[in-house]
Amino acid sequence: MATLLRKIGLIRLHDRDTDGAKHQGSRKASKKNGGKQCNASSNEGILLQSDHHHHHYHSSSNSHHQQLPHSHKRCEQPSSKDASKDKQQPQQQTGNKVPPGGSSSGSVPGQPPNKQHCAQVRSRRLMKELQDIRKLTDHFISVDLVEDNLFEWNVKLLQVDKDSALWQDMKETNTESILLNLNFPDNFPFSPPFMRVLSPRLENGYVLDGGAICMELLTPRGWSSAYTVEAVMRQFAASLVKGQGRICRKVGKTKKAFTRKEAEATFKSLVKTHEKYGWVTPPVSDG
Repeated sequence: MATLLRKIGLIRLHDRDTDGAKHQGSRKASKKNGGKQCNASSNEGILLQSDHHHHHYHSSSNSHHQQLPHSHKRCEQPSSKDASKDKQQPQQQTGNKVPPGGSSSGSVPGQPPNKQHCAQVRSRRLMKELQDIRKLTDHFISVDLVEDNLFEWNVKLLQVDKDSALWQDMKETNTESILLNLNFPDNFPFSPPFMRVLSPRLENGYVLDGGAICMELLTPRGWSSAYTVEAVMRQFAASLVKGQGRICRKVGKTKKAFTRKEAEATFKSLVKTHEKYGWVTPPVSDG
């Protein structure tokens, strides 16, 4: 009996120990799983926080990058006042030298930009004029350079209207031609040449004291850069006939030569007079 009771007690102790071990194993498993869940939840919280922080940083960085170009543009783009000052500076610098008849507010149409360009234009134009005159078949005029100076010509007018009194005077006095002097300014062909009669001494025919010639196209107002020397000479020949020009045969006056100084003074005076009262120039068809 005692032995039976002892066995029963041992069995109960074994069962109690087994149940306790199982209970302790289940508690350890639950603790382990609970720890994992806590770690997982804590990791998720950390990830959520990091994602939130990263999203916040990314959005703030994007906004910062979007604002950078505007601030950069502000640094690069000058204000309207500065831009207007920059535009006015070249005008003020170039406005010191004002071309004749112009203003400093802008460029004047028809004016050469500088002396170097003007000299090139004048030389090319006069060389072409010489070539064209030498190609004339009617021998209307001939040209000689004064001391090989391209910018000063002596031009011989060889023909006028053969029905005119001037032509008869030329035949009777054995005058082969009417000699003229042409001086081309620096800004030719944008300004007219100064033209005057050298010989013979003429009366009327719009030829005045000193050999000055009264023609509107020889003035800055009446001149055009399209006019050629040939065209000017043909107009002058027509003016001589229209104005009833004659070779002077009076005693004493025939020996007095025309001078440039007198011609320039006379030309300035007649320009002022005609600018006040107007010009009358005969057309070529009337010659």
